[in-house]
Amino acid sequence: MEAIIVRPNTKAEAAALKTIFKVMKIPFENATTEESPYNTAFERKMEKANADKKAGRYKAIKTADLWK
Repeated sequence: MEAIIVRPNTKAEAAALKTIFKVMKIPFENATTEESPYNTAFERKMEKANADKKAGRYKAIKTADLWK
């Protein structure tokens, strides 16, 4: 089975699609685009890493020194 992501442009399109899915007895679930696809723990780590970089708490490694 495959999943299909549909992104209607208007509320009317969304309502029409939901009606079609119900009539055809195709299961579907509502999801908002506001939700993040990432794990919350991962997001916190990324926010901390970005804050550390802005505060100057990081170490830059030159590409030439990468394999030394």
